[in-house]
Parts: sequence; structure tokens; C-alpha cells
Amino acid sequence: MVTATGAQIIIKILESKGIKTVFGIPGGMILPLYDELAKSTIQHVLVRQEQAGGFMAQGTARITGKAAVCLATSGPGAMNLLTAIADARSDSVPLIAITGQVDSAAVGTDAFQETDTFGLSMPICKHSTMVKSAKELLDVLPKAFDIAESGRPGPVLIDVPHDVFEDRCSFENWDFLDSINKTDSCGHLVKTEDKCENAHYVHTPYTHKMQSLDSLCAVSSDLFAKSGRAVLFCGGGAVCSKGAPALIQQFSQKFGVPVCTSLMGLTVEPSGTPLFCGMVGMHGSYTANRVMYESDLVIAVGVRFDDRATGIAEKFCPNAKIIHIDIDAAEINKIYQSSVAISCDAAEALAVLLKKIDSPECRPAVERNKEFWLKNIPLYAKEMEDIYPKDEKHPAQFLPRIEALYRKLNGSSPYVTTDVGQHQMFVAQCFPFRFERQFLTSGSLGTMGFGLPAAIGAAMQCRGSRVLCFSGDGSILMNIQELATLAEQNLDVTVFVLDNECLGMVRQQQEVLYKANYSGVLYSKMPDFVALAESFGIKAFELADFSRFDEIMSEALSGSGPRFVHIPLEKYNVLPFVAGGKPNIEPVRVKKCTKLK
Repeated sequence: MVTATGAQIIIKILESKGIKTVFGIPGGMILPLYDELAKSTIQHVLVRQEQAGGFMAQGTARITGKAAVCLATSGPGAMNLLTAIADARSDSVPLIAITGQVDSAAVGTDAFQETDTFGLSMPICKHSTMVKSAKELLDVLPKAFDIAESGRPGPVLIDVPHDVFEDRCSFENWDFLDSINKTDSCGHLVKTEDKCENAHYVHTPYTHKMQSLDSLCAVSSDLFAKSGRAVLFCGGGAVCSKGAPALIQQFSQKFGVPVCTSLMGLTVEPSGTPLFCGMVGMHGSYTANRVMYESDLVIAVGVRFDDRATGIAEKFCPNAKIIHIDIDAAEINKIYQSSVAISCDAAEALAVLLKKIDSPECRPAVERNKEFWLKNIPLYAKEMEDIYPKDEKHPAQFLPRIEALYRKLNGSSPYVTTDVGQHQMFVAQCFPFRFERQFLTSGSLGTMGFGLPAAIGAAMQCRGSRVLCFSGDGSILMNIQELATLAEQNLDVTVFVLDNECLGMVRQQQEVLYKANYSGVLYSKMPDFVALAESFGIKAFELADFSRFDEIMSEALSGSGPRFVHIPLEKYNVLPFVAGGKPNIEPVRVKKCTKLK
């Protein structure tokens, strides 16, 4: 027989799951776990704020597709973590959050640093639980990994009272750890129990009953055979599905179908390929928005049709039938009624659909699609090809230069993280992405302060490859304390701060929508960012003189250890810009911002 405490059980299971690193801050109610953590093989990264610890775990999870772990103590520690958990839920990121709680007997008494973490976390988690005994952990923690990683990924929170960490239980041996980590012949994890999320069948409007994947793809093939302007619309679910990006690229090339993406779908197709039209939506490319508008068949893969992507919903793809593929059945028919609804893993559905469409019956449609799109996509692109100035100090001009120089110095393209704001949209529009999962950003929740800690988490996972973090002067200050963590870990991260002395995205909206009545967006006092970075022991550069661009960037993008680059910017606008209440094909064409008084 084996006798172990709750804390020992947690550490043992985390080790068995291959967890090498956890992110967090200790506090009174989680100290028993930290006592065992110090004796384990797991590295603990001491963050400066728990929210940042959650984003660091996301940085790791977004690259690997596997659940990463963050820790927080009770009360304010757990509360700080909630924003990162909500962000993970919104962007379908697998996360395990373990929080300390007051002793079981004190729960509900307003004890010191007591909050209802379980109750508060329920709406923003895929699953949340409070354990009552050490024995429960033997079942709860392995299941937490299953839940976080299966189906549509998401965060799971486990709230553990202080006495449960110290509670002891006896069981036969640790052999159960082998069974919870077994994989099948294809390398897929064998789950501890069947999950309903693995269903492959969903009704269509034609039959109103469940059908097999094969029959649904046959109906989809019939729809394609009648099309002449089909388009692939891909979201984060297409990036997350193993093998789906390659199938999407094959589908596009073979059948002449353009690819448009949501913000989270970027990297599903390499930038610069002839049929890749870019991102749709408020700040999406005019080409992508026009392609969606002109389409007669939308094959939607792992995408939610959210408001930032569609704009006015009835004018997004007004004449198109929709084949909607999503692992989460709750997302299907939520915004648009689909002609065919397929609820399963994107790669599995695409593999079957490819075979069905690769048939004599569909060849005329393939030729119609190729002819229409190859003629019209260049025309759409031409309409706004000069939307940005040729100024070398504009992000549209220098972001591709950074990527090209990085490849020249290092032989590959880097992982990229961003915060939220204008710099995020400039990167999404202009940075050349070349491989899947390359772009890490806060999409649905849009959380400022995401970029720096996410870059740290990503760099922990891909040591030897530099991670680039693009932030703004507003966003970077949300979690700038994590420069201390970055320096302490001595990671290969380069932080770029694009500084326009304001909250740029809000300023732009006030300019265009509120007659340039700027309110609460202009900074009158900001730190010396270069001196601040240097105070953390980080090598920092000021890029005000672009004649030194190659010299400074060569130092910032090579070698080992962290780098920091401050880039002063004019107050540019992100274009195109679709105002609320307007369809995506009617962007506001404002090339220069109003001068500030």
C-alpha cells in the first residue's frame, strides 16, 4: 500500500503527465503544495502577478496544444488568475489552474483570504471543481487533463482547501498513472472515460436527424458541385486540429478555393500563397471581406462567426450556403443556419470531404471556382493596395523587414506574440506567418497585458528559438513587471514596444466615430522605456533613427538572452476600419488621423 498527501498526489500526477514547468506565486493556503514542488523534477517559474502566470501557461499551451499548469493561492491570488482563465476559455486553450483555498472547516466563514473561487470560475471555465479529500485528487486531476485537452480545448480549475493538501489517503500503488497516460497506435491519448464531445454526427436542415460523417460529406460534395464561388473560412479550431492546416492547404490548391481566416485562424495557411486572402472583419483585409461577400458556398472550419469577423451578419456572406465544421456543436447554427452541420474534429471531416469532392461530378465546379477567383481576387486586392503610406517608419513597412532579417540571421521564422490594440492588428495584417501556431494573441477576450507573459511561456517551451513580442505603450504597462521574470529566466525573447503615446485603438475610434473628441486616451507622462528595461538587466535599444534599422535589429534578433526595442510611432490608423453598423465591404477610408490639439 502507498500512503500519500494531497500535495504529493498532485505532484506525482503532474510529473506523470509530462509537466516540466509550472507558473505561479506561493501563498499561505497553497504552501503544502510548494513544499512538495521543491522536492520534485518540475521547474517552478516565480511570476510577479498571477494573471501573468496564467498567460505564461497559455504561451506554452498554445504552442504545444497540450495543457499547461498555473498555480495561485486563495483569495486575491486566485482572483488575479481569473482573467487569464477567461481568456483561455474564450480562445480554446487547454489549461490546468490549481488554486489554494482556506481550510474546509473555514469555508463560508469569511476567513482571511477566502473567496468563492469555485463559484466565480464556473462561467469562465470549461470545468471547475473544489476537492474535498486527497483521495478525490486521484480521479479529479487526471480527468482535468482529459477535459482540458479533449473536444474543444479549454481551462479547468481545481480549488484545493489547505487541509486537503495535507490530508492523507492510502491506495494500492502508483500503477494507475501508467493507464491514464497510455496512447493508442496513432499516438492519441486513451481517455480514462469516453467523452460525449467525440461525436461525429449532427443533423442537417434537410433531414432533421443525425447522419454519419460520410453522408454529411456527401451532401457537402453535392453543394460544392453546384458552386462557382466557394471559399474556406477558417478559425482557431482549424489551427488547433492536428493535421487540419495541411488539409486546408491541399483543399485550397487542389480545388482553387481561396482561404479567409478569423484573427485566431491566422497561420492555418502561410502568408503570400496565391489563394490566401488574409483576415476578415473590422480590420481585416478588403480582399478577404470582399471574397466572403461574393461567395456562394462557405466551408467554415473551426470558426464561430463572431461579431468582429462578420460585422453586419446578414451582409457577411449574403448569398452563400454554409457547410459548418466545428468540434463544438454549440457553435453550429448559433449565428447562421448552416446547410450542412458537421460536429467533429476538423481534420477528420476535411479528410473525408476532400475525397468526396475529388470526383468527376465536382470537376466543373472546380474549374468555375478557379476561373472566378483567379480573375477577381487580384482586382479586390488592387482596390486598397496603397492604403498605407510607404513611410519606412510605418508598421506595415517595417514588420516584414523584421521577419525577413530574422530569417536571414536564424534560418527560420519566429514565434510571435502580441498584446491587444493597434499593434496587434498591424502584426495580424502585415507580419508574414509561415507555420501553424506561429501567432499567439488574445483574440476573443482581447486582453491587454497578454503579450509579454505569453512570450515568456512560449520561450520556456521552445528554448533555442527566439520569440518576438509586439506590444504598445499602453499594453506593455499592464504586465511590465514580468520583465523581471524574463530577465530571471534569461529567455530568448525580444520585446518591441510600438509607442504612439496613447491608447491607439480607442483614439482611432474616437477620431472616426466621435469627431476627434479625444477623452481619456492620451498619455502625458510615460516612463523612459529603454532605461526601464535596462533597470531589469535587459539589453535595450531605441529605434528612433531608421537609418540604424539593420544594425539595431541585428543585435535585437540574434544572440542569447532577452532584448527590448522601443519604437516611437506617429499616430497612424489601422486600415481598413469598418465602423459598427456597416458591412465589411464598406470600410471607412481614413488615411491620416486628425491632428491632436
